[in-house]
Amino acid sequence: MATPAPKKENLLLNLVFNILIPTLVLSKLSKDTLLGPVVGLVVALAFPLGYGVWDFLERKKANFISIIGFVSVLLTGGLALMHIGGMGFAIKEAAVPTVIGIAVLLSLKTKTPLVRTMLYNEQVIDVERVDTALNLKGNRKDFDRLLFNASCLLSLSFLVSAALNFGLARYLLKSPAGTAEFNAELGKMHFLSWPVIVIPSMAMMMFALWRLLSGIKKLTGLELDAIFKTPPEKPKTKKA
Repeated sequence: MATPAPKKENLLLNLVFNILIPTLVLSKLSKDTLLGPVVGLVVALAFPLGYGVWDFLERKKANFISIIGFVSVLLTGGLALMHIGGMGFAIKEAAVPTVIGIAVLLSLKTKTPLVRTMLYNEQVIDVERVDTALNLKGNRKDFDRLLFNASCLLSLSFLVSAALNFGLARYLLKSPAGTAEFNAELGKMHFLSWPVIVIPSMAMMMFALWRLLSGIKKLTGLELDAIFKTPPEKPKTKKA
């Protein structure tokens, strides 16, 4: 019996709890006359942390990337509460995607490369059909080379993200840590990370996925609709 596919993450909830609410709290509610810098920071970080726990309990799914993201939020709170300045935040912001980028390459030596989780995912791609076609055509070694190239592109996207993270943090975080002004700058950085960092990184990941799919088509002879996994049909209900 096939295992049911995990629930898909709600992108709207993700954006609201991880971007919108923390940004509003940091930039608007952290003034001394309202929540104050420390309480404002704690409240702002409580939303992505709470969402991460809820999403794990709801979908029963955690992976390396989500764990790193969860730890990153904890580090943000810890650094701010210790009054670490902009340089410390810039290093932290660059370190997280750098660790992921290096892990993508190192995982190629393991039985579960991260590229198979992020791009060559059995929830999206019919891995069994692709593997069968590769074996029939004798192109397994060429496919392994294709996965290696996709991993390099994927890793590069995270390293570019690291550089952009560092630059954005150094540009925005100017005020002393532990102040309402610093919280506002942190909120602005949090908000701008999507257009400045996430979108370019996602574009590079999409390019890596396109290269991977194009290679799979060439090596297997399968069309895209055969490469992608077809969702199971819902059982028809009998009319009374």
